[in-house]
Amino acid sequence: MPIRLIRILTLGALAGVLVVPLNPVHSTALKLAFLGCLAAAWAGLTFLLWKRKPLRAAALILPLLLAIPFLLPGSRIDSAELRKDYLRRMAAFEGTRYYWGGENSRGIDCSGLPRRSFRDALLAYGIRHLNGRAFRAYAEQWWHDASAKALSQAYRGYTTPLHLTGTIRGMPYDSLLPGDLAITASGIHVIAYAGDGKWIQADPGLGAVATQDGRSSENGWFNAKVTLHRWRILANP
Repeated sequence: MPIRLIRILTLGALAGVLVVPLNPVHSTALKLAFLGCLAAAWAGLTFLLWKRKPLRAAALILPLLLAIPFLLPGSRIDSAELRKDYLRRMAAFEGTRYYWGGENSRGIDCSGLPRRSFRDALLAYGIRHLNGRAFRAYAEQWWHDASAKALSQAYRGYTTPLHLTGTIRGMPYDSLLPGDLAITASGIHVIAYAGDGKWIQADPGLGAVATQDGRSSENGWFNAKVTLHRWRILANP
């Protein structure tokens, strides 16, 4: 294969690595496309750099270096620290447009909001503490999506039920912790408790992420019957 063609294909793969994550939808097809572009870019760069021994060695070692964080030993995760970062990341999405299937700042849906925020908090925690457990939890949640309904059914052990039911407008908040998830009985919507009586959600009705008071807001979701759930890592660190 001509070197020029390899260069073009490598540049295309590198562009894919940068462009694919910009799509708001977080789907298996796009994840496979991202991984494919990443592998193609690495293979192309390795081939182009093969005659330069130091760069060749660096290219060959790079995948091993990227794998190391996920092989580190796991240790106890500080739930208070993780929860604080998780809440901060959810709040940062305030005003982001609602987009069904979305999971980034270009568009996000109801389950994507807590899922993306919690996953990114796990990655940041892993980096700060070199904690293999956090890195592996991040990777698992990146690959395995969970809808609102799946989260209410403890999909892959991500969440644990709090055995509380009712409506956000009428239920007591005494036993709730910021970051807990209220999932409608129908399984079509999830809202996260932000603390101090406030709730944050990617609301299809409002068309954006918004934080509102669970008692005084006129939002119809606050009258829907919900069950309460907590991220298992935050429940059992």
